[in-house]
Amino acid sequence: MVFGIPAGIRALMYTASAARVPRDKLGPVATMAPSQRLLLLIPTTTYRTEDFVEAARTLDVDLVIASDRPNVMSGEFPDHLLTLPFRDPAAAAREIRGYAARRPLDAVVPVDDATTVVASAIGESLGLRVNPLAAARATRNKRVMRELLARAGVPSPAFATVGVTEDPRVAARRAGYPCVLKPLVLSASRGVIRADDEAGFVAAFERIRALLRAPDVAELGEGTDSILVERFVPGAEVALEGLLEAGALRTLALFDKPDPLDGPFFEETIYVTPSRLPERTQTAVADVTARAARALGLTDGAVHGELRLSPTAAGLDPVVLEVAARSIGGLCGRTLRFGTGMSLEELILRRALGRPVDSFERQRAAAAVMMIPIPRGGVLEEVRGLDEARAVPFVEDVTISLHKGQEVVPLPEGSRYLGFIFSRAATPAEAEAALREAHRHLQFVIR
Repeated sequence: MVFGIPAGIRALMYTASAARVPRDKLGPVATMAPSQRLLLLIPTTTYRTEDFVEAARTLDVDLVIASDRPNVMSGEFPDHLLTLPFRDPAAAAREIRGYAARRPLDAVVPVDDATTVVASAIGESLGLRVNPLAAARATRNKRVMRELLARAGVPSPAFATVGVTEDPRVAARRAGYPCVLKPLVLSASRGVIRADDEAGFVAAFERIRALLRAPDVAELGEGTDSILVERFVPGAEVALEGLLEAGALRTLALFDKPDPLDGPFFEETIYVTPSRLPERTQTAVADVTARAARALGLTDGAVHGELRLSPTAAGLDPVVLEVAARSIGGLCGRTLRFGTGMSLEELILRRALGRPVDSFERQRAAAAVMMIPIPRGGVLEEVRGLDEARAVPFVEDVTISLHKGQEVVPLPEGSRYLGFIFSRAATPAEAEAALREAHRHLQFVIR
């Protein structure tokens, strides 16, 4: 199989071609010190290739991209486009050790969930700054994560696991309600279903079991033999974007999620920052996220936390749903700018390479993103109203991720977004309102 060539990779090809020009033809460039060499681990299914490659170009690094499928240009650029077995981290680390023996690497950065474990394996093998391998593995298995959080006393939902071969009717009688069933290894709310009674439990279990048998999921191997059952935690949900440096958590942004996420499925829609929560609650969220990262053993790099705010007599108590050893997913990172305009991706790469960061302060304007909800399944024929949506005040862009003729699959089976709407305004309320107004102009023709 091959994957396409996004504009960012085409730019990398141009850079790599220039790098092969004889040094005596480069003029003044020949006197420059060699740039650092960065390995980006990019799964073929990610949205984030463009943004990370552009950040690497900004930093003028010698960029190497490794993916899990061959690129059509890899034969022409064998030192810059690699293919690695992401599902076998030890084998991937061995391959990169051989590569690094002739082309030393200064940093390795995972772009999405699928590459966090292999990044740690490679980094440990080469002595680079990465999360410990055991910690990365813990973030990729929800049962292990729950066990470590519970052992450390970090607030998180009560849980149990049920083997996929068990009788769901028996397991349903043991469960407390409402509860949430989810696969151990998937992300982006795929396969996550709320059940309010025994009948709902059995239906959710059967649906998740079928998903775990789908070829693209079954080939993941470890973690596909069980289903996690958690007590449902009521309350609003937030997301924390942070950066770990030698185990210390620096909060980069806290996102409110103004739309309720009560199930039965958990399709995320709007993220807004800065948070409108009381300062005390924001501090509590950061503290609990830092405790969770320590409990999992995470030490370095981007971290993304998802938490619920459980109402109590004393206020809102943060409860950890998940912590990922990577930055925010999809194209949502485009909401964040730092200092004089630095992107989230550039900030992550600077820290991985040990380069200075002038300012970690997020720009003051409020920013928001909508992951456009999928109204129904089918085949996408047309998107109407794009010009009108982009013309809404405070809307920066509307990006459609799926192409005409592509299948649209809603949650809980689906794993792709229709697209993203971005806004920036003086206040969080204005940024949120702009997203909703833009979305009202969009019409998706799905047959």
